Amino acid sequence: MNRPDDRPLAFMPRRRAPVDGLGRPMRDLRISVMDRCNFRCPYCMPKDTFHEGYRFLKSTERLSFEEIVRLVRVAVPLGVRKLRITGGEPLLRPNLSDLIGDLTTIPGIEDVALTTNGVLLGKYATELRAAGLSRVTVSLDSLDPQVFAQMSGGFGGVDEVLDGIEQARRAGLAPIKVNAVVQRGVNDHTALDLVERFRGTGVIVRFIEYMDVGNRNDWEPGRVLPSAELAAAISARWPLRPADPNYRGEVAERHVFEDGAGEVGFISSVSQPFCGDCSRARLSSDGSIFTCLFATQGADLRGPLRAGATDEELGELLRAIWSKRMDRYSELRAELRRRGGSKVEMFFIGG
Repeated sequence: MNRPDDRPLAFMPRRRAPVDGLGRPMRDLRISVMDRCNFRCPYCMPKDTFHEGYRFLKSTERLSFEEIVRLVRVAVPLGVRKLRITGGEPLLRPNLSDLIGDLTTIPGIEDVALTTNGVLLGKYATELRAAGLSRVTVSLDSLDPQVFAQMSGGFGGVDEVLDGIEQARRAGLAPIKVNAVVQRGVNDHTALDLVERFRGTGVIVRFIEYMDVGNRNDWEPGRVLPSAELAAAISARWPLRPADPNYRGEVAERHVFEDGAGEVGFISSVSQPFCGDCSRARLSSDGSIFTCLFATQGADLRGPLRAGATDEELGELLRAIWSKRMDRYSELRAELRRRGGSKVEMFFIGG
């Protein structure tokens, strides 16, 4: 790959990987490759806002695959080991498997995963696995067709998503995780159906508390179903016991079935904030770096990159951004919401 600085990163001066202002390292980089989506989920991209006339990024405004690979190479000496490809819907990005293949060959990268709504997964699962994709997470909020349509904005279908999950299983992508955003009075009554459908299959269902990401999803605290309440309902039918995290900073609290039929996870950003172990940075498709899912602004990396910055200069820029990080929105939610202010939309930087 041609870079303004031709020296391999391995020969650049080594410095200790940075930690932020709260002592947290940067280990995970979530990369949004596409701001567009083929769903219009009300909690992310409500269709009354993101309609046919909405202006998404032009292709030239998005980072190229070469630019993404270069930034990842720069981020590895700073501590990044895990990558997650997100959107919008990442499978709308043409030739995504080419990017996956390039990312999996970068020395120091230990894991590359993908988050998708699953509608196109059946078409691309084998290709993605062949390119080196390790794991896949599929967003599926309900198995009920009517509830699913309500939560997807009327796009896609349950059968398409289930087929995508099956094709991913056949391709050898594992573990497969299913993420469901739970809203009280909307889809909470169908949560146990998801557990029943995937118990014993090796697919891990994870329930996500409805969060106030962005400014356009009409978030109300009364629609949040605390994970503890949902876990109790599940355990009453299929007894659960808590399990240790797989690694430090894992966002989902794990519970395993007493009968050995797998596990479920709970992501409880509202009722049980986990900011203290957050090691995730987010790269938007237009090349901005965000240090929190609830960030009010990002820092531009595309500009310096396209202006000819060297790898060392880009690394120092990223180091400085992370070192100044003090984000802990979920722990300060009530106070920060009172202050108001605009937050980045979830479709722009992934979940």
